[in-house]
Amino acid sequence: MQTLTVATLVVAAMVAAAAAADSVNFDAGTVGQAPAGWTATRTGSGEAKWTIEKDDTAPSKPNVLKQSGAATYPVCFKDDTNLKDGFVEVKFKPISGKEDQAGGVVWRLKDANNYYVARANALEDNVTIYHTINGRRTEKKRASTKVASGQWHSLRVDFQGNHFTVAFDGEKTLEWDDSTFPDAGKAGVWTKADSVTLFDDFSYTAK
Repeated sequence: MQTLTVATLVVAAMVAAAAAADSVNFDAGTVGQAPAGWTATRTGSGEAKWTIEKDDTAPSKPNVLKQSGAATYPVCFKDDTNLKDGFVEVKFKPISGKEDQAGGVVWRLKDANNYYVARANALEDNVTIYHTINGRRTEKKRASTKVASGQWHSLRVDFQGNHFTVAFDGEKTLEWDDSTFPDAGKAGVWTKADSVTLFDDFSYTAK
């Protein structure tokens, strides 16, 4: 009976933690505009275009966040996030792009030029983790996995201290340790170059 009670408490704690996560599905936003309370920008040069759009394939209908511009690294982060340890997760759908078809999440972001990013790429069929320092992105670790274009996927990063775990479509894909950005920062989503990518069900929480 005691074992059952402990197991029940563990499950209850997990459910409570999941329920405590903040989530954004972009359905309350204005179609054709960037989401309110987010900074829609880019790292480097070019013109990122972040807009809320209706999409019949959205995991939580009717709206998604769409990046349809072309810039070095389009990035869009939620202004009121401030996470040191926790997780960030998003569903994304790569649509098109000749140079790249990427979808990613950023965490511990200081500004548009300094952050961690993990991304999946449908042209390269891999998941990669980087840090971006003063606008310069440096690859740290990658794993090969099928990333289908035109399909919805999930990407999640759990971060605790200097340890990061990346999961793609619910499967652990990468682990990495780094202490470049040890303090709390903002969280958001990311693409590269000419990637046209849809995002939905952005969620995050502090631990």
